[in-house]
Amino acid sequence: MTRLRIYLADDHEVVREGLRSLISAQDDMEVVGQAADGATAVEEATRLAPDVVVMDVSMPERDGASAAEDIKLARPAVKLLALTVHENKAYIRRLLAAGASGYVLKRSAAAELIRAIRTVAAGGVYLDPSLVETVLVDFVKEPGRPEAQTGRTLSGREEQVLRLIAKGLTGKEIAARFEISVKTVETHKHRAMEKLGLSGRAEVVRHALHNGWLDD
Repeated sequence: MTRLRIYLADDHEVVREGLRSLISAQDDMEVVGQAADGATAVEEATRLAPDVVVMDVSMPERDGASAAEDIKLARPAVKLLALTVHENKAYIRRLLAAGASGYVLKRSAAAELIRAIRTVAAGGVYLDPSLVETVLVDFVKEPGRPEAQTGRTLSGREEQVLRLIAKGLTGKEIAARFEISVKTVETHKHRAMEKLGLSGRAEVVRHALHNGWLDD
């Protein structure tokens, strides 16, 4: 059985060791490395190319969002899962914009973290259940900012591409799934975002959440 390769980044050694023990106890997972600061996390995650990086938002030298951006730039296929004590909507927006596919609170049950890792590894998006009612509504449709709509209908392939982008898949992964070129994927992406008036991955995720694309 192929195991998911997990990398841990948290500046608290006790937390890292607890996560390592929890993850190593899973038959389908293994911890391939650890970091106590954002700079080391970027360097080692880029070198090791794990399946999932579980990363604290607040770390010395480089914060989680900044580190996430560089990891995704160097290794687009790596999935990023934010693990934090912060419940502020601004943190969620920033992490999703940086390329994170999930957000889990440290106070959540261990089972939630394992579920989150498996979800993002499979290409899904995971938000901690405790954040749904208090955060998701405002995140999907911010006060004073109506959901972007232009009245232009997406083609079937444009919607498929945008759905997968919202779930964290890279252009290369989408191209392989549909047996088309990466350039064609980018064309569908550009046209879909233009039709919907979206700019950036955070807005694509917001649109996907608003329309129930991530429910499956």
